[in-house]
Amino acid sequence: MELAYYSDYAVRLVNSEDPARGKDSLTSVEAVRDLFGGNQSAARRATDADVTRFRAVRARLRSVFAAADTGDETLAVDLLNSLLLEFPVSPQISGHDFRDDDGRPLWHMHLADHPSNATAGFAAIASMGLAFHLTEYGVDRLGLCEAAPCRNAYLDTSTNRSRRYCSDRCATRANVAAYRARKRLEADRSANTGRTADSAQPASANGER
Repeated sequence: MELAYYSDYAVRLVNSEDPARGKDSLTSVEAVRDLFGGNQSAARRATDADVTRFRAVRARLRSVFAAADTGDETLAVDLLNSLLLEFPVSPQISGHDFRDDDGRPLWHMHLADHPSNATAGFAAIASMGLAFHLTEYGVDRLGLCEAAPCRNAYLDTSTNRSRRYCSDRCATRANVAAYRARKRLEADRSANTGRTADSAQPASANGER
């Protein structure tokens, strides 16, 4: 498993909350376990106490994305470094059951999962994955969705660094809103032009236009 995969842990956790709409799906231990995806051995360690701990880590990860989104690279790195120091990882070489044509394991880097609690494990993986993405692709590849009121986090993997939205749905919604705004502006301009033309008509001798 490539280290880039782990950056999705950070995105999943940050997007478990929708601050603008006052929504939060991270309200139970079951919700915490769902964030682990296929890593069920780690998910089983989660307890009710992890709900509060996960929320605290989530706020710190969102701050990383927010700093990156505003172009403050130094702050984003400092915030992420503080997480890496608090939640260190243990990298290991892993082969799983995959084999190449010669029957040898396909070795790759894997983050060992043996922390003191579920939150520490998840935070270590999410922070390391995000750090790998940041250093490999750049701070500007971390962003928050521009389709108001959505502020979901996303990782830009586009070839031209053009991503601005967390999903196709938000991109479509933003484009429709922008199109309608342009149409309203054009209509207002047309109305104003018409009123200006009317007022510019010369008055007749009896005062009529």
